[in-house]
Amino acid sequence: MDDEEVESYTSDEVAELFSVNRATVSRWARTGRIPSVKYPARRRRAFPKREVDELWARSYQARTA
Repeated sequence: MDDEEVESYTSDEVAELFSVNRATVSRWARTGRIPSVKYPARRRRAFPKREVDELWARSYQARTA
């Protein structure tokens, strides 16, 4: 990602959106299943809002098809 600020979700917000545990979101991020940016100094991850919203929309469509 570039230097400009990107809207993002926290791990807790992604967990709530997908109705999973925060540990599941961390595992998804580590394995590349969901896009994230790791901030080692803060020991946190950020999840780009646009990409997560697109992933959620695809998964929602798959569940309701």
